[in-house]
Amino acid sequence: MRIRAVRLDELPLLQDIERAAGQCFRDIGMPEIADDEPLPLGELARYHHAGLAWVVASDADAPAAYLIADRVDGNLHVEQVSVHPDSSRRGIGRLLLDHLAAHATSTGVPALTLTTFTQVPWNAPYYARCGFQLMHDSSLTPGLWKIREREAAHGLDRWPRACMRRAL
Repeated sequence: MRIRAVRLDELPLLQDIERAAGQCFRDIGMPEIADDEPLPLGELARYHHAGLAWVVASDADAPAAYLIADRVDGNLHVEQVSVHPDSSRRGIGRLLLDHLAAHATSTGVPALTLTTFTQVPWNAPYYARCGFQLMHDSSLTPGLWKIREREAAHGLDRWPRACMRRAL
């Protein structure tokens, strides 16, 4: 498996990966998350055009996982990282996060940020193992506040959520 930039013709596959990866939320009583639709193709294309969208591709060059990121307040913000269940538990998500960290470092970005569910094992506890630390609300930047407000408006605050940061 290797990491490469996502191609425009693969954007529907990213949606399929996210749908499949999201099904595990159903098993822990969060069916609304499992049923939440992925970003539209036009929005995914924006990440591609910004050079902030990568896939982990199989030996046959088929995407098995993806990560998209935004520039938020001088950092790179992980908007979405999803691994297809057929490829999960192989370190692929961490590989993508480390790739983003290397990209950030090479461009002078000091940290990665993300928002996540705090009580979902493959969310905040996983990201902590990947070097992210929980952020106190008092340390959130204006851009992170906007993201949290948008998530709350989308109903994600029905479950405990937080921002996390990985210094580089």
